[in-house]
Amino acid sequence: MNAARLNVVHTRVASANIPAALLLLAAVLAAPRARADVVTDWNRIATQVATEAKFPPPLANRALAQVQTAVYVAVNAITREYPANKPLVKAPAGASLNAAVASANYVMLLRLLPVEQAPAVKAAYEAALERIADGKGKRDGIQVGKLAAAAVVAARANDVIEPVESYRPATQPGVYVPTSLPAVPNWPQRTPWLLENAAQLRPGPPPAMSSETWARDYNEIKSLGGKTSTARTQAQTDLAHFWEANMPIIYYGVVQSVADQPGREPTRNARLMMAVAQAMDDALIAVFEAKYHYNFWRPITAIRNGDRDVNEATVRDPSWLPFIDTPMHPEYPCAHCIVSAAMGAVLKAEVGSDPLPVLATTSYTANGARREWKDIDAFVLEVSEARIYDGVHFRTSTEVGREMGQKVGELSAARYLQPPP
Repeated sequence: MNAARLNVVHTRVASANIPAALLLLAAVLAAPRARADVVTDWNRIATQVATEAKFPPPLANRALAQVQTAVYVAVNAITREYPANKPLVKAPAGASLNAAVASANYVMLLRLLPVEQAPAVKAAYEAALERIADGKGKRDGIQVGKLAAAAVVAARANDVIEPVESYRPATQPGVYVPTSLPAVPNWPQRTPWLLENAAQLRPGPPPAMSSETWARDYNEIKSLGGKTSTARTQAQTDLAHFWEANMPIIYYGVVQSVADQPGREPTRNARLMMAVAQAMDDALIAVFEAKYHYNFWRPITAIRNGDRDVNEATVRDPSWLPFIDTPMHPEYPCAHCIVSAAMGAVLKAEVGSDPLPVLATTSYTANGARREWKDIDAFVLEVSEARIYDGVHFRTSTEVGREMGQKVGELSAARYLQPPP
């Protein structure tokens, strides 16, 4: 896009009074990017807009799973690169792939995100369409995107989030408990993409209070995860800051490291994004089922009640605070850990025996700091370790979360990434 047209886009976006962070989004599709395509460009837009929407991470992951599925359905309908899976959409010959991707994103994002994000989504959509020559191919592509979005919405009709949750706080009559309700207690009632049911991968219980494992977990996080810890190194503190971020955008940066590699084409990237998105969404369905089944206490609760856990090796600290604010849901298992492991398993299957590119992403909770990894397992392990340094997850919880996530990711890889027979 030339400078004059780029200025038009910026003016249009600015006039909608969109936050400064979104001013660049409408121009993303126009700016030349090495080794990128329309699928990854729109993934950047979708994750950024979802972040700006300030959705809770489970809702953001749910939205992106539907978006990326619609994108794949639209793209594969045009390219026919892979065997068609349900939902099915037929595309006329010559339909514009770029228009289809823009249309699928546009329809799904408008449907799934708060109305305040509509101007940003519309600006990006209009910028994308301006780059496509008018004609039948463009019109057909837009229609393919709309049909793909409608097909995904219909296929997910049973994935209904009840508008009224009924979480019952544990207490005794007349005894005060904190009055903030926990996050998404209704998530286990959702319909998974890959799992047979939300409880399919439910792990065994957390460590017994009398066990050596419990004492190990308790004392480790008490030492390393406290707000004023002197045992935590600066490098560990940096990791804690980095992985305080929990919105999908931090994970999709890693996925884009693979998608941006030379030689990849849009259908393969659309398939990868769908496989990752569905795995991450199912990972959260599975982990919240386990969380609310066991209802295990967080470190801040456990350490302030260390004299009540029947373990002489756990000494109470009445004023202990975690390094970051504790998320509002039960501790076991670790959600960050299951999401990263699910994504990691999909990436392993996608890369296979090919050389792994350097994986990288940035964190909005660490002033845009960038981290890189040359190994998928190292990335997954780092996420787990950071949650200990954050003071919000015990080690056993991180280990169990990783195991669950790997199983979810393998299910997605087996469904979507295996070569046709």
